[in-house]
Amino acid sequence: MTELPFKRLDPDASLPEQAHPGDAGLDLRSIEDVEVGPGERAMVRTGLAVAIPDGHAGLVLPRSGLASKHGLTLANAPGLIDAGYRGELICSVVNLDRRESVKIVRGDRIAQFVIVAVPEVRPAWVDELPRSSRGEGGFGSTGTR
Repeated sequence: MTELPFKRLDPDASLPEQAHPGDAGLDLRSIEDVEVGPGERAMVRTGLAVAIPDGHAGLVLPRSGLASKHGLTLANAPGLIDAGYRGELICSVVNLDRRESVKIVRGDRIAQFVIVAVPEVRPAWVDELPRSSRGEGGFGSTGTR
């Protein structure tokens, strides 16, 4: 198991944790009270900084319950945190509900944080790409269901 070091930027910030053993995501919590009106966006602070290991990246993902019950998701889902970033983890939330505001209270779980391995790649020009079974089929090319 790899230790993932977090720095507390706010004295009341919570160390991210899995809701259940084996979960991929660590819950990120708000350190502030925020009300997000219908169709509005807000930057919600977590009070945390992290040192992601080289060769990895952090993905900030919406919480499914907030999205399905309240219409609250992330404006840039998934948010990408590179290994070299050491600033505060801030979640750009958006309220997709057309009528109701969403209230976030200090300590609420607002997003999930997932660490993924990222291979080193070197972009290169080629005259032809290798063939694949999918080919050039774009959006919807594999069916609707």
